[in-house]
Amino acid sequence: MEEIQAIAMPGTHKRFAEYFLAHETPASKVLDIGAGYGAFSQLLYREGFQVEACDLFPENFQFQSISCHFINLMNRFPFPDQSFDLAVAIEVSEHITDHEMFFSEIERILKPGGRFYISTPNILSLKSRIRFLFTGYYYSFSKLRYDLHDGLQHVASLTLDQYNYIAINHHFHPAEVNIDKQQRTSIWLRIFLIPLLFFFSNLWKTGWFHNQNSLLLGRLLFLCFKKS
Repeated sequence: MEEIQAIAMPGTHKRFAEYFLAHETPASKVLDIGAGYGAFSQLLYREGFQVEACDLFPENFQFQSISCHFINLMNRFPFPDQSFDLAVAIEVSEHITDHEMFFSEIERILKPGGRFYISTPNILSLKSRIRFLFTGYYYSFSKLRYDLHDGLQHVASLTLDQYNYIAINHHFHPAEVNIDKQQRTSIWLRIFLIPLLFFFSNLWKTGWFHNQNSLLLGRLLFLCFKKS
């Protein structure tokens, strides 16, 4: 079968796959959440994983070797308790509004010790912070259309601290953090802004957690949450 086109921004699937496959073993049972056309499901299947897929629009799923279940991420998932070793959600979490429900259901369907991988735009990069300063919108976010409720808009911009807060509340460990690549704009901005970051972090006593190098420079965040 031909390679299925990915919906995510160019390069995301390739870099996410490299990150994921460096940490996981084929034969594990994986749920691909927000599977889109099925590009990542196809990749996982070819690597030897047991794959199930789900999406708000399963009719768009093109990989015929597995089925794609309908799912509304604001409701209970159509899967039994503790039925997966792993779950992945590539460019999904920024599209949903109830992350408490989302993480609750992920926790329910994962086995003990299971891992949940997500990719999401990094709103903490220096490029994103400058964009927010001058426009009021983070990187990869724009003005919402209030008449659209199709699940396709970027409606939720969470920081790493907020993701960890929700995850820990649902019996996950804090995220292991990686990025897809460094943004050239953020690299240049760091040269000029590092003194200000130090000054204001000390002045406001916020610490350095959100100013670690990967967060300042990364385009996308790759987060892995391990269930207790």
